[in-house]
Amino acid sequence: MKHIPQHRTTERGNVLFLILIAVALFAALSYAVTQSTRSGGGDAGRETSLVNSAAITQYPASLKTAIVRMIVSNGVTVDNLTFDDPSLFATNLTTPQLEAANVFHPSGGGANHTLAPNAVMANSLPGTWVYNARNRVWNIGTNAATTAGVDIVALLPGVSQSICERIHSQLGMGAVPTLSNVILNNPKLSTAATIVYTATAIIGDSGGANVLNGQPQGCFQQPANTYNYYHVLVER
Repeated sequence: MKHIPQHRTTERGNVLFLILIAVALFAALSYAVTQSTRSGGGDAGRETSLVNSAAITQYPASLKTAIVRMIVSNGVTVDNLTFDDPSLFATNLTTPQLEAANVFHPSGGGANHTLAPNAVMANSLPGTWVYNARNRVWNIGTNAATTAGVDIVALLPGVSQSICERIHSQLGMGAVPTLSNVILNNPKLSTAATIVYTATAIIGDSGGANVLNGQPQGCFQQPANTYNYYHVLVER
């Protein structure tokens, strides 16, 4: 009988061992793929919601950075800040002083002017931000019942319910409340840049414990089932 060298027997044993490892790894991979297929839809949806909500919470934060730079470096006063978009530069910003006070103009804040992505909007169309000085966010700033107590706020009307709920979840806030007196229009432009005090224009609740009290950003319904996002740019 032919003698089989010992090293060949060892090689066959090693090959068998490697095959068994490969089979085990393949089985584990197949199981992981199966589990991912079963549950991946929900995880992907949550991940997409997180990315979309970040798209609208981070943009006003970048504007705040531009505003601080304008105030500290350019000496622009808060009352003179304006938010004319680039299409209005030639018509509205007719002096160097007006250019310097505009958040989006290169001579001012130089911030990027953009629409909100359609994925965050209830109507699936790009959303238009409104920048106004018409509302007070309760317990943000002084709460003064004068023009000195009005905050400068970025508002995004018509956000989808799921995005607002995601934002509140990420911020550890309660359910999105319904308000009735928030002014959602009247942008603060160089042609109408005054800060306007209206006693009832409050985000939150001056007489209670509204979930938005003291919150620099969040969502509210106005009217019911219409969701709006706000972000305080300047506390006053």
